[in-house]
Amino acid sequence: MADMAKEVIEQYKGVFVFAQQIDNELSGIAFELIGKAKVLAADLDTQVTAVVLGSGIKDLAKPLAEYGADRVIVVDDPALKEYMTEPYTHALASVINEFKPEIMLVGATAIGRDLGPCVSARVGTGLTADCTSLDIGDFPLNPIPGKEQLHKQLLMTRPAFGGNTIATIACPYNRPQMATVRPGVMQKCDPVAGATCEVVDFNPGFEKNHKYVEIKDIVKAVSDTVDIMDAKILVSGGRGVGSPENFKILEDLAGAIGGTVSCSRAVVDSGWKPKDLQVGQTGKTVRPNVYFAIGISGAIQHVAGMEEADLIIAINKDEDAPIFDVADYGIVGDLNKIVPALTEQIKEAVANK
Repeated sequence: MADMAKEVIEQYKGVFVFAQQIDNELSGIAFELIGKAKVLAADLDTQVTAVVLGSGIKDLAKPLAEYGADRVIVVDDPALKEYMTEPYTHALASVINEFKPEIMLVGATAIGRDLGPCVSARVGTGLTADCTSLDIGDFPLNPIPGKEQLHKQLLMTRPAFGGNTIATIACPYNRPQMATVRPGVMQKCDPVAGATCEVVDFNPGFEKNHKYVEIKDIVKAVSDTVDIMDAKILVSGGRGVGSPENFKILEDLAGAIGGTVSCSRAVVDSGWKPKDLQVGQTGKTVRPNVYFAIGISGAIQHVAGMEEADLIIAINKDEDAPIFDVADYGIVGDLNKIVPALTEQIKEAVANK
């Protein structure tokens, strides 16, 4: 597709976010995206619009306003009751074509990773996936002789080549500039109770075609574990823990301190722990108050998922392990001796309160 003309690009205004909902309940990523969108919108002197798709969802505009949306576009139709690629793609692409956002942000969830690429193809623009940072700046980043440097572009940063390098990508010649953003990476704003915003009802019309699928059944996984993205304290173990049985000492520490056990990819690959406990580039991004990295070497892929923790405590027998480069406190030694001793000290401190 040919690049858009400059006068066409100038028609696109505003920062839009896809406010994902499931079973008429907004996902946390919706509020995280609004928080980041407000920062971007301030740099562009524009507004934030949240787009919510579903059936019977008009009440969802209120919490989106309280978290900072200046406007909410509601597409409410029975065709959108359950997530299906084609009707959701048609709905969001229609919103983009009608309202012309300069930036469109989508969460890199299971739904967003399916929806984002389909919508970007439908509206004829690019998409940067799994972003960990978004900024407004100049492109190219450094002036190139003979090449115009464009200002106020969305600079989308993401890990590349397995996390071994960081790429900053722009979409200067097409609109909207689209990105999917990993959950847990961006900060929510504090909600303002009672805040209101403009609410726009929009419906492009839906007609079944050969791209529609038929949902036979919906099976929801039931888990008795805490979502590690919500945990305030994480006790995370890596291959250095030694065995699945040895995770018992991490579980004891987590129990004593009121934390939740998580793990590295190596642990999941070894079959010691389930995927939903994995922290890292191919797992979940977490922001706990305290993060224990026990027997974790600190590969960049893991660090990308936990480096925003308020306090990082590393325990590793290898004094040269990269995890110590990001840790606030580090202990070099045998975790089999250190962790039980730490657990006992915590238990005693609690008992003596």
